[in-house]
Amino acid sequence: MPHRAHLFSLRPANALRETLLAPDYSRHALLSDLMAGLTVGIIAIPLAMALAIASGVAPQHGLYTAAIAGFVIALLGGSRYSVSGPTAAFVVILHPIAQQYGLAGLLVATSLAGLILVIMAMFRLGRFIEYIPESVTLGFTAGIGVVIAVLQVDDFMGLGLGSLPEAFPGKLWALGQGMAHVHWPSLALAVLTLGVMVLWPRLRLPVPAHLVAVLVGSVVALLLAKQGLGVDTIGSRFTWVLPDGSSGQGIPPVLPHFLLPWRQAGADGQTLQWDLQVFGDLLPAAFAIAMLGAIESLLCAVVLDNATGTRHSANSELLGQGVGNIIVPFFGGIVATAAIARSFANIKAGARSPLAAMIHGLVVLAGIVLLARLLAYLPMPTIAAMLLVVAWNMSEAPKAVRLLRTAPRGDVWVFAVCFGLTVMIDMVVAITAGIVLAALLFVKEVAAMTRVSDVTDNRRLVPQQPVAGWRIFRISGPLFFAAADRVFGELALQCKQQQGIVLQMEGVSLLDAGGLTALNKLISQCHKTGTRLLVAELQFQPLKTLARAGIKPVAGVLAFYPSLAEALADVPKKPRDWEDG
Repeated sequence: MPHRAHLFSLRPANALRETLLAPDYSRHALLSDLMAGLTVGIIAIPLAMALAIASGVAPQHGLYTAAIAGFVIALLGGSRYSVSGPTAAFVVILHPIAQQYGLAGLLVATSLAGLILVIMAMFRLGRFIEYIPESVTLGFTAGIGVVIAVLQVDDFMGLGLGSLPEAFPGKLWALGQGMAHVHWPSLALAVLTLGVMVLWPRLRLPVPAHLVAVLVGSVVALLLAKQGLGVDTIGSRFTWVLPDGSSGQGIPPVLPHFLLPWRQAGADGQTLQWDLQVFGDLLPAAFAIAMLGAIESLLCAVVLDNATGTRHSANSELLGQGVGNIIVPFFGGIVATAAIARSFANIKAGARSPLAAMIHGLVVLAGIVLLARLLAYLPMPTIAAMLLVVAWNMSEAPKAVRLLRTAPRGDVWVFAVCFGLTVMIDMVVAITAGIVLAALLFVKEVAAMTRVSDVTDNRRLVPQQPVAGWRIFRISGPLFFAAADRVFGELALQCKQQQGIVLQMEGVSLLDAGGLTALNKLISQCHKTGTRLLVAELQFQPLKTLARAGIKPVAGVLAFYPSLAEALADVPKKPRDWEDG
């Protein structure tokens, strides 16, 4: 089907080729991409730093991700307007990895996830995004929002707890214990930043709210420091050491350099000792990263398509995401995926092609060198407040509330399971359980739609009353494993009481292996009881299934007819005078 070709195509740099080679791409479009890339690049700098910190690594690694992965994915991907970089969705996966295995483990898991994404693209799995229910995506995004928000309480209130327990109840307990040590200047600064983030958009000015919040927060933090009320900043929290021995506070003012991911530091600051156990622990995490990256990137592409009237290439986007995540760890970058907020900012800024996202990466790269000294002054309470807003946006709370109010009970259960497991356990369990539960509920609902009805007295279908001992039944709905045994079981009971039964199966579009087994049981039951079984109006798929299984007419037991009228014509006019034709 031509309108679904974008779900199956695979071509490197698909989006870039389509736009740059289009006849309407002009010098004016190039200028629009340049301005959009500059705008989104400036927006991305504080967000990339904040999300790296939330993921458990130093802020520069978020910048490396936005710069390098943002450029590579835009170059090779299949979505015209997507902007990639670190995103909030991965915090719940990356933070535990960083705590246990340090930067080295996180980077290796990222490269493995990139390899899985490339394999998914090669097998054209991008189309399966349409099979993930909304209740699943809303459930885990709401859960992610809660986890991110909880992780920010420490810096938001200046509790000084450092690391938190891995289990969610343990986090809540530790934060509750730390409430007696609230640092009031940090709390006041965080509340001020949060107020700016919430109120600034109401002014409808073109400057993004979080940039204003960063400036206001940094200035207020400097004023507080002069009064002896200093708060934690990126400069006071993070240090760096370069290969030449030079060191400093905050972010190193140099471009990222090539280094094998497994040679980076582990959780204790020393080189991570690799063995099969460590690799085995990281592989499930890499799979979870890849699955979540595919879901988030393709959902972002779908949302952008709806907003702009364009079509992305799902598998080309997976390829770009995969290659980007394979490469970026070699330069110190963490997991990247398409970011919906930055992508929408890209559209609003006038982007016309993936060049805008590529320019965004170059702007972030320039910011690392030119703005490193200034970025060290960013206060941690301000970053925590920004991440609280990110967590709220990530949760999609209004959509979640609407689903809880209006969706069928099964969808509400799926949402609740995904949400609870994301918060209490992890993303892998949550998504797996959510999809399995949604599939089971769907099968249950579809199975309930398959019904058998007695139409013997329906004069529209059966013009004349058949002889005593004969009944006519109509089956509607798919005869698959979850429904067929019930339907044919009901008919088997009729075999014990009737001389013969007629089955009209025009409404049966599907007969699977389970349905075939149940039908064979019915045929055997009819043979034992001496009941005649006439089957009429089989559709193509059930007929093909019966032919492949070698089901043929059986004299005195089973016969097939192209129409109900022909089957009724062979029903005896008086008891026991029916013979096979």
